[in-house]
Amino acid sequence: MTPEPRMPAWLDPSPWLGGREATSADVERALGCDAPGPRELAALLSPAANPFVENMAQRARALTQRHFGRTISMYAPLYLANFCTNGCAYCGFASDRVQPRRRLELPEAEEELAKLKEMGFDEVLLLTGERTSHAGFDYLLECVSLAARQFHAVGVEAFPMTAREYALLAEAGCSGVTLYQETYDPRQYDQLHRWGPKKDYLDRLAAPSRAMEAGIRTVGLGVLLGLSDPSFDALCLLRHAAHLQRNHWKSGITLSFPRLRPQSGNFSATFPVDEAWLARLVFAVRIVLPDVPLLLSTRERPEFRDGMAGLGISKMSAGSRTSVGGYGEAEPATEGQFEVSDRRGVPEFCSMLRNRGLEPVFKNWDSVFRDEEGDRHG
Repeated sequence: MTPEPRMPAWLDPSPWLGGREATSADVERALGCDAPGPRELAALLSPAANPFVENMAQRARALTQRHFGRTISMYAPLYLANFCTNGCAYCGFASDRVQPRRRLELPEAEEELAKLKEMGFDEVLLLTGERTSHAGFDYLLECVSLAARQFHAVGVEAFPMTAREYALLAEAGCSGVTLYQETYDPRQYDQLHRWGPKKDYLDRLAAPSRAMEAGIRTVGLGVLLGLSDPSFDALCLLRHAAHLQRNHWKSGITLSFPRLRPQSGNFSATFPVDEAWLARLVFAVRIVLPDVPLLLSTRERPEFRDGMAGLGISKMSAGSRTSVGGYGEAEPATEGQFEVSDRRGVPEFCSMLRNRGLEPVFKNWDSVFRDEEGDRHG
């Protein structure tokens, strides 16, 4: 058997796990702290913080408005392929799931990108499964180049890569890489990732740092809530973000809060997280990281997303499809990676934001700046 991976010292949250027994006084100190960190996050996630949720929400709203104004940045995911060699127990794309497999050929990808452009998007996130002969690095690089000709911000959520591969993506116009650790608990990680390259915990953990070293401007981190103890994973997520900020201060980070959703394979959450706890997690992270963009996807119910917009959350998707392609087809040819809860179209979602005094922003930086960054790192 492969030995269980060991957590690096810079990631280990053990010194702060005692915060789960925090007192009301600890929570009050966390709310008033000028430089909150893991200790404060642990207090805000503890049972002692239950009576302070409204205070946390008000603080999160004020910090969100201070750093992001009354705006919500908009993006769209585009699934390029669902081929995968991994055995992730919780994923609808896992290699043992019986479903049609395909990739978008370049003309199809161009049609899907054009559709997203028509919907108003200027930021796209390109997604694939694990690296395979059907959809490997060269294919992803071609798709990034294609997207960068139409979109001002192009991100990828795919497989871990080498520093050289990340540099080539940056040169092609990729400005962001999203790579979730899924869970930071080494034992749970080893059990949930049954086979495939993703079973390498430490390689996946190091990939965001490689991307930043290679010139990627923004790295997105996250955990899949429901796989492990959420407080443990939240503390590790904060530690990971702090590690990257400390060592790669020229690049930015974003954080996401996906919860496990029904998917092909019907894996059930081992550590269920309800909406109330998710909301408190978002409030707490916003208080501890006031200027980091926080994302909430269409995994969540419309009513919950409406309430969280601007209340810690500063970036959202709308009209999303989790099947390969899906935007230009009446009936997708493949199953989605997971079930989407918020099925509203872009106009309806943007109308909701404006009714709440928030302005959807589809473009907030120029591709010229992206190209200049690429020239410096190329």
